[in-house]
Amino acid sequence: MKREMSVNGSFYPKDREEVHRYFEHFSKVYDETPYVTNNIAKAIIVPHAGYVYSGFTANIAYRILMKSNIKKFIVIGPSHRVAFNGVSICTSTSYATPFGEIKSCKSLSEKLIENFSLNYYEDAHHEHSTEVQFPFIKHYLPDAQIVELVYSSVEPAYISKIIDFVLSQEDCGVIISTDLSHFYSLDKAKKLDNICLNAINELDLKLLHSGCEACGMIGVEGMMMSAKKNGYKHELLDYRTSADFSNDDTRVVGYMSGYFYG
Repeated sequence: MKREMSVNGSFYPKDREEVHRYFEHFSKVYDETPYVTNNIAKAIIVPHAGYVYSGFTANIAYRILMKSNIKKFIVIGPSHRVAFNGVSICTSTSYATPFGEIKSCKSLSEKLIENFSLNYYEDAHHEHSTEVQFPFIKHYLPDAQIVELVYSSVEPAYISKIIDFVLSQEDCGVIISTDLSHFYSLDKAKKLDNICLNAINELDLKLLHSGCEACGMIGVEGMMMSAKKNGYKHELLDYRTSADFSNDDTRVVGYMSGYFYG
């Protein structure tokens, strides 16, 4: 069974060459001002809007992640289409992308189902927050295997337990998907988003709850909990808003990317 693409043609192009042109453009800008780091990423936070808005921000994180040589990932994102209790695990054997299929990590999937009694809710896996990551993964990490996890109503501490388990496994990493504030003025958006950015950088859960409005906040908080427990640090890579591309500063969405290391 293959997890088919459901948002190609809307959040990212259907055509392989058009997606490739996006990545070439993003990487050309990246290469002109490269993000130099000797740290090895164990996890990243990336946005999930249309590539024209948030693709550059996400691309930076994947350029950093490809240096880690990790081959197995869980991709964690919030459900935007359906509401349910808990976390849904995709049981497909592969994931379709414009660049070809990504194999599912069967061994990791089986361990997660066994240890966390995860269920599969089919409607949860037509989800853009996770799917927009798949072309990046296939392009920059062509040999990687993944497991898609989509959550709805769940405690961050439960997400953190899953992350702890994954990071304890050999050659495994974590991809957290979130956008930041939605549909405020540019000034208001930046104020709210700065709360998110500072909280994540400082691993400050109290600060996170003092105004951050990330749509994937449960996943972010779970990652922060795990980082604190495991001694990881966070480095912000990029922050921008939809206004940088649309020139509309009245209804803005915020985007960030960063990585955890240590």
